[in-house]
Amino acid sequence: MSIIKIDMNSDEFQAELEKTVKFTDKVIKQFNWEYNPQEEINEGVQLGLARNKLMYNKRFCPCFMVEVVDEKPRSVEDRICPCKPALEEEIPNDGVCHCQIFCTPEFAAKKRVELGMEEAVHQHSRGLSKEECEVLIAQSELDGDELEALIEARELGMITFKLVDVREHMEWQMGHIKGTDKLVPTSSFFQTLDEAQLDKNENIILYCHVGSRSAHCARILTDMGYTKIGNLTHGIVSYGGEKQR
Repeated sequence: MSIIKIDMNSDEFQAELEKTVKFTDKVIKQFNWEYNPQEEINEGVQLGLARNKLMYNKRFCPCFMVEVVDEKPRSVEDRICPCKPALEEEIPNDGVCHCQIFCTPEFAAKKRVELGMEEAVHQHSRGLSKEECEVLIAQSELDGDELEALIEARELGMITFKLVDVREHMEWQMGHIKGTDKLVPTSSFFQTLDEAQLDKNENIILYCHVGSRSAHCARILTDMGYTKIGNLTHGIVSYGGEKQR
């Protein structure tokens, strides 16, 4: 089967896109939802819905493959927008549909906070608010800029957490992140974990050299009942903040 090509600049497609935008506006109003604060996500989904409407005469969810069987198009779980899984499971449970165009007001509000936070930590345009700190500390994966912003916020008394190095002692001596609270080497993890006396309900951020050991330790701690574990995704090599020996 050859690739189906649709001219996005054609009058036919633009007319269908206009209808699709009106359709998603109507869905938003009907269910008291909101659009995702990230406009590029909404535009991409609307383009996909318009494309599927032209190709299959139905607004199949653009995030799932559409197959034509016996000349009848169908998608996984019959995902026609707004699809049943989104209505019954995804939005009630997660606050957002799989394609992320439709979300609850609560999810949209949290996402706006995250977007503001991203500007702060990556562009260093301003300090984090307490609310942004709480959103950031709840993430399971952090990059170097995010950890640096959290350490600064902790110094200001805006957030509390323990920063734990899971590399070996030799690596620690060569240099570690300033503000690290504990060294819990992976090779003697369980023994030194007891000595570290970490609370299972406190915020804990782990790091190693490139992120693989700390990710493994994060899974172990989670299995042990620790509830607030974060990981420096790419390790100390990705951290641009102050280090010490």
